[in-house]
Amino acid sequence: MQLKAALGTMAALLDTVITKDQPILQGELPLFAGRIEGLRAPVVEGPSFSFRKKASRVFSLREYDESGRITGAQKTLLEAAVAARKNILVVGGTGTGKTTFINALLRHLQGQSPDDRIVLIEDTRELQCALQNKVELRAIEGTVSMNGLLRSTLRLRPDRIIVGEVRGPEALTLLKAWNTGHPGGFSSLHANDAQAALRRIEMLIQEACGQRMPELIAEVVDLIVHLERGANVEGLLRVHGYEHGRYQTRTWECDQ
Repeated sequence: MQLKAALGTMAALLDTVITKDQPILQGELPLFAGRIEGLRAPVVEGPSFSFRKKASRVFSLREYDESGRITGAQKTLLEAAVAARKNILVVGGTGTGKTTFINALLRHLQGQSPDDRIVLIEDTRELQCALQNKVELRAIEGTVSMNGLLRSTLRLRPDRIIVGEVRGPEALTLLKAWNTGHPGGFSSLHANDAQAALRRIEMLIQEACGQRMPELIAEVVDLIVHLERGANVEGLLRVHGYEHGRYQTRTWECDQ
């Protein structure tokens, strides 16, 4: 009963309800700087919820290197990729630290290109960017979609477009935006490894327009960072093109 009452209280804070007819509660709780996902009967036997707290600090790429989560060579490549305005996709499973890693890239960008105009798009406020010239956009379920925000972004004259996570038709819009004068962006994607991420993007694009468009993916996505549990960088994959029905890629280890 206490957990059920707690869910009711959190629903009230979000100006909504959680009932048998509306058994799923989702939203941000600004007071606690985090996101709630709550469930009650009939979708679960008993009340349940998870709480995802926003990171209290942003790590640097140097700290990733010092902690052994990336190598010095990988750090150098990532810094060079950001400087060269390469489009970087961060992939991994749930809880591997994809958003945390994008925040580290944003922290590096702050020191490297402090005058860049950045547009950040997400459905939950998790990205942390200290750059002064930025616009932070948030999708609202049932009102404004990630795809709609991406279309509006093109009119905001961004130097770089950062999307917290792509999981739907916005994948195609993002690639088109990166490919039409807005390179140097970052985004994340749920995938088991770098090669699976390429196939996952194909699926999302196919859902949006009926075509896989691997040539566009290969042209736009420059570098894929694969994270494992513990926020460890499992590998870096460079994407060079698409020929004879296959992506032309090279792992960082092959380039050393």
